[in-house]
Amino acid sequence: MNTSQTFQLLKGKRALIIGLASKHSIAKGIAEAFHQHGAELALTYQSEKLKPRVEKFAEAWGAQLVLPCDVSCDQQITNVATAIKEHWGEFDILIHSVGFAPTEALDGTYLNNTTRESFKIAHDISSYSFTALASELAPMIRPGGSLLTMSYHGSQQIIPNYNVMGLAKASLEASVRYLANDFGPNNIRVNSISAGPIKTLAAAGIKNFRKMLADSAEVAPLRRGVTIEEVGNTATFLCSEMASGITGEIIYVDGGLSKAGMAPV
Repeated sequence: MNTSQTFQLLKGKRALIIGLASKHSIAKGIAEAFHQHGAELALTYQSEKLKPRVEKFAEAWGAQLVLPCDVSCDQQITNVATAIKEHWGEFDILIHSVGFAPTEALDGTYLNNTTRESFKIAHDISSYSFTALASELAPMIRPGGSLLTMSYHGSQQIIPNYNVMGLAKASLEASVRYLANDFGPNNIRVNSISAGPIKTLAAAGIKNFRKMLADSAEVAPLRRGVTIEEVGNTATFLCSEMASGITGEIIYVDGGLSKAGMAPV
């Protein structure tokens, strides 16, 4: 029996999900879990190419609001905020599942492949966009609400080819702490999930990512990778009242990978 049918952690909650791109997206796993747990959803798409795909998800989940949002454009972020205000007035949950750096920056060494432009793009889209969205949407987030973003352990340790994205994710994690402090007096929580390697569109740009997946499965204490469904389940908990005392945290969903020192011998 699907326990979410009888015990819905997010019943009555409204969630805006940024970053849905395909059936492999972490945002898809989160949206699916939220839907199962009773949340009303609003979705965004990054480009016209992705619009039909996101609209199909919206239809399946009963989401009435599907909006364009290129997070590198302040006007589009403002437009999303305006639409949310007109459609909902207030809402409860913001999911930020966005990360990007130019492909050429995700190959070889950090020193040789990081340019001023790639550094700027990685930080703008992967880190600053969370703050930009939080700033625009803050007046509409109800007390008891949550903001949640997606990180990766490359923010803490050296990951081959991850390069400038490691710095961008470190910046994102710092913003989680500062935003948690800013939103805290209004009883709004801000957290991040640091997921293990998952084959998403964003991850596909990292050189040798398939080998990274295989090697990670050998090293992780669970001896496997993690799924978007597992990330979605954790996101549901973190955005529910069950996690009302948790804020400013980076929660790992990686099968224990970040705790393993080396592969089994």
